[in-house]
Amino acid sequence: MNGINAPLVFGFLVGLAVLIGFIAVWRIVEKRDPTEDRLQRYAESQARAGIEDEEGRPQRRETRPWMARLLAGFGLGPRIAQALARADVPLTVAEFVLIMLGAGLVGLVIGLFRVGPALGPPIGPLAGLALAVVLGALPLLYLQVKKARRQRMITEQLPDVLTLLVGSLRSGQGLSQAIGMLVDEVPPPAGDEFARVNRAMELGMSVQQALWDMAERVGSDDLDLVVTAITVQYEMGGNLAETLDTIADTVRDRINLLREVRVLTSQQRYTGYVLALLPLVTGILIFVVNPEYMGGLFEPGLVRVLPAAAILMQVVGYLVMQRIVDIEV
Repeated sequence: MNGINAPLVFGFLVGLAVLIGFIAVWRIVEKRDPTEDRLQRYAESQARAGIEDEEGRPQRRETRPWMARLLAGFGLGPRIAQALARADVPLTVAEFVLIMLGAGLVGLVIGLFRVGPALGPPIGPLAGLALAVVLGALPLLYLQVKKARRQRMITEQLPDVLTLLVGSLRSGQGLSQAIGMLVDEVPPPAGDEFARVNRAMELGMSVQQALWDMAERVGSDDLDLVVTAITVQYEMGGNLAETLDTIADTVRDRINLLREVRVLTSQQRYTGYVLALLPLVTGILIFVVNPEYMGGLFEPGLVRVLPAAAILMQVVGYLVMQRIVDIEV
């Protein structure tokens, strides 16, 4: 590597990536003070609501770190922050980006120092960059999967939540009392979200603003419909219990229809799984039985582009098939 001690550089970069990983794990499992957590959420809500100070000037939050300002300049900071909130990942935008950079750095080092020399000068740097992009995108993939799973769980809990809410309202309780009852009766993750709503109301936030903040965190169309109905009832009046009961029936029917669609498209989805894994499993078995036969694809030179291109086309084909069977209801 032109006079550079490759093992020393490799060890340093791997150690740096491991350090970033330990910091991420520590931030995730760290036990925070609930009082400070409540005050922070209340301050964020005040900033979004545009609360002004005594002189009529809008209150400003603390100066953001340089990385957060840089990401905000590119328009990535708010989107990553929204995804972290919807996935309920206790990390800041800067910390999550550092994890992505650490993973990408590990991929780049492995590609340049391990895969690159085996592939040769024309392909080695490109392989390092490709591996860096793949490993750097893994945190984003994890974030998207966790966000989708959490949204689906909250949506499936919503009919039961609305049934409990309607029962409390018809028994004579107010909306604030009914939400407080949901905190004890509804399991996570919906119970956690209503607990945040309850804490926000205890700190003086209005019911509508607390519910809209919850809808923004969750990102569910069904929950947006519920919050819209509650807001309209507060402004125009009407029978809130009857409206929520109708919405509960609608959401329940929609969930049942979505489950039927998933059952009808299960054959196509599993066909995509089989077609994506079949070439890989077949190649591994042939390599185990006859290594010399498959070894020709991994000889030095441009021939090594063929396995990479085959894997890329398999991934693209799998994503296209999943997109086709992903029917919105």
